[in-house]
Amino acid sequence: MTGEPAGGDLSRLRQLNALAVIRVLQGQESLTLTEVARRTGLSRASAEDVVRELLRMGWVAEAGATAGGVGRPARRYRFRADAGRVLGVDIGGHKVLAVVADLDGDVLHSARLPVTPEMGRLERLEAVDRAVAECLEGAGMSGGEVWASGVGTTGLVDGVGKVLLSEALPEWTGVDLAAHVRRLAPAPVLVENDSKLAALAERWRGVARYAKDMVFLLAGLRTGAGLVIDGKLHRGFANAAGEIGALPALGWIRAQEHLSAASGEAGDVFAAARAGDRAAATAVRRYVKDLALGASALVLALDPQMVVVGGGFSRSADVLIEPLRRELDRWCIRTPEVRMSALGDEAVVLGAVRLALDDVEERVLDGRTPLVSHL
Repeated sequence: MTGEPAGGDLSRLRQLNALAVIRVLQGQESLTLTEVARRTGLSRASAEDVVRELLRMGWVAEAGATAGGVGRPARRYRFRADAGRVLGVDIGGHKVLAVVADLDGDVLHSARLPVTPEMGRLERLEAVDRAVAECLEGAGMSGGEVWASGVGTTGLVDGVGKVLLSEALPEWTGVDLAAHVRRLAPAPVLVENDSKLAALAERWRGVARYAKDMVFLLAGLRTGAGLVIDGKLHRGFANAAGEIGALPALGWIRAQEHLSAASGEAGDVFAAARAGDRAAATAVRRYVKDLALGASALVLALDPQMVVVGGGFSRSADVLIEPLRRELDRWCIRTPEVRMSALGDEAVVLGAVRLALDDVEERVLDGRTPLVSHL
């Protein structure tokens, strides 16, 4: 390509450089300009320009100087995680969990309310209102101070925050969650399927941090999947990627029925299988076989580095992982690494936080939203 880059190209380059600097500063106590340049691959002059702009915007602050050595001490810089706040909400069949996090994604306050799968739309939305209000109050802030909100929910979600289809929750199809949460916190609201958000969280802070290609299996009272391809959450053309459970032949629709047929709660069945109960062990084996059918189809299609199992049944890793790995060995050309999620029932809400943070970084750094500290 010849000629000078267009203005839009230069603007995008500045944004990408700023994001690169922010990412290397996040989680660090402080870095010098030389260290920033080395970790980002920028020249020292470019790194200095970016840091100067981030100082002006309020994303970065000086953190003193490095003592010792010859000459003037090197200035150090830190990321201002305290400059803003984001909201994450997980709306499930059994709980509504709301958290407030800083710009590093560290949770500062949370509020959890129990709900039931049988609740109707209005009751569940009222629980969302209470959880968010309690969380904001506990964090000592108002909804107007939230920079962005991420929301996770069961069901198929469209691109503007509405639930297109939900078979797990009554009256949930058609709910405009983005509009509802925007009443509580007026900043942009991003809504996503819970399995996809759990996959995003695993890639960010879970066991899949080093996996560029990953299949996340939501194993619980329902079964779902989230896909990460080349390090990014894969949504598909209509946000329906991973909805392989819609095919009855792959077994996910009936998988959990094996556990309920064994009598008792699923956790009790896993505990009985662990203790050597033959009927419970048979139920778990049948469940794993159905889970592995859909998982094998995804593995054969994507050839991922890793399969991560999360959801409500992830606490029973000792009786799930090895049987699942053996079933994948039966059907897959290459069995990927199989890991159990370490994020527990916080995976979805952490994915919602990451979704909100991505939006904040993109909007502020490209100039669409000015950064103003609320602290």
